[in-house]
Amino acid sequence: MVIEVKNLNVWFGELQALKDINLEIRENEILTIIGPANSGKTTFLRMLNRLNDLQDNFKFKGEVYFNQRSIYDIPVEKLRRQIGMVFALPIPLPLSIFENVCYGPRIYGLRDKNKLQETVERALRSAFLWDEVKDRLNDSAFLLSGGQQQRLCIARTLACEPEVILFDEPCSGLDPLSTVKIEEAMQELKKKYTILLVTNNVKQAARVGDRTAFFLSGELIEVDKTSSLFTVPKDKRTEDYIMGRFG
Repeated sequence: MVIEVKNLNVWFGELQALKDINLEIRENEILTIIGPANSGKTTFLRMLNRLNDLQDNFKFKGEVYFNQRSIYDIPVEKLRRQIGMVFALPIPLPLSIFENVCYGPRIYGLRDKNKLQETVERALRSAFLWDEVKDRLNDSAFLLSGGQQQRLCIARTLACEPEVILFDEPCSGLDPLSTVKIEEAMQELKKKYTILLVTNNVKQAARVGDRTAFFLSGELIEVDKTSSLFTVPKDKRTEDYIMGRFG
């Protein structure tokens, strides 16, 4: 298991956001996480690379292991490099396309110009963006479309060579064509990376997930192979959510 979560409970002040979560995340899989608003999906995702730590009223009980080490035994900068995150809203840096992608590697000490160029090309290819921007790498990232900016943010994450990529509703603001390109990129990326995808689109979860986890009111209701969860869910609440009876 790449990530193992045991008896995880999370609070923000008096509000309990996650309740006794137990979940194993496997190497080279896409685990999709579905559930209505305020079900704890994003909180769970942010727990895995310690982004919740940034909130003053955050506290937790339980354990999260990454490659059999507690995430709190790993320096946070190293952890966030190994477990990268792509957010719902693409936020390019006010730099060129090239400098956006090599920003992380530069911070981590990569100075060789040829290696930086190789890293940028490899990351952009993996994000299915290279062919669209290879002749304009010095242009501002703000000149890209919304879908291109999201793939640029994916490339920026990939350039740091993570093991796990967390996607928090990366297609929520994108048109169908851009969504298809992101999903195609994920299918290729799982050959090398482990992917967790939080999505409010159950059809997207059905299309791309190897396994799917259903969260409701801070609880993990069930997790199973995506094909099984969408056809023969074990819990009626899962069926009701998938069928659109609430959410």
